[in-house]
Amino acid sequence: MAGHGPLRTLDERLGHAVAGGGFPSSAAHFLADLGNTAVALPVLVLVMLWTGWRGGREWRRGSREAVDGVVRGQRWLPPLAAGAALAAVPALVVPLKLWLARPGPPQMAGGGHDGFYPSGHAATAAVAYGAAALLVLKCQAGREERGQGRRVAVPVLVTGVIVAEAGVGVGLVRCGYHWPLDVLGSWCLAGVLLAAWSAVCGRWGPATGGGRKRGGKADRLRGAAPQCPAAAPGGSRGAVPKRPRGRSADCRTEAPHGDGRRTGPGTDGGQSSG
Repeated sequence: MAGHGPLRTLDERLGHAVAGGGFPSSAAHFLADLGNTAVALPVLVLVMLWTGWRGGREWRRGSREAVDGVVRGQRWLPPLAAGAALAAVPALVVPLKLWLARPGPPQMAGGGHDGFYPSGHAATAAVAYGAAALLVLKCQAGREERGQGRRVAVPVLVTGVIVAEAGVGVGLVRCGYHWPLDVLGSWCLAGVLLAAWSAVCGRWGPATGGGRKRGGKADRLRGAAPQCPAAAPGGSRGAVPKRPRGRSADCRTEAPHGDGRRTGPGTDGGQSSG
């Protein structure tokens, strides 16, 4: 459809209109450069390192008694998955370009390739900045200090990413590097990659694999007192559970003594009181 279908004519008309519009050329080149790997990759790497360090502190605080090796491994899963999503961009974009082989705008005539759909710059910017924003939001969601800060951070990050992606798309079309549908196709591809990132983090991330959901195992590691069995039924007094001393006390019972009366604290060393 975008390369040889009925939308191609409308797409090229829109591309010519944007390229010949009054948008400043210097600003367009600056926005288009935001999709370069040399710009987007360092931004994502910095956010990956920051969220891995900051989020790890919060996740370990909520699951201090859990298995540390598992928690440490899981706290780095979202940042590493974000890096993998960005690495998947060229692995998907390049074959699609070669397969569709859509010609580029007139300014790109005589280039080294004919494939321009989808745009690699637009996909790189969408995945890098989108994943960075999602990492920050996930780190904020794991903190205890929710409230006003998070209510402000969510709309600011979402608006910033949308504005940045729209700016990159307009810059690419205004500079004559791509057609509008090239950019739109890249955004669709980025949406699939970010959705896959979210699914991976939701399935195996610290929010589900570690933290407070390990309460049962954490309690056992803390040495929580096990529940003691109830006293044996019957007419005579059977084994009576002794109150556990401390958190690591075992359940112990005392054997009946003599006529069935128990011994223990408050019984004068086992002598009968009557």
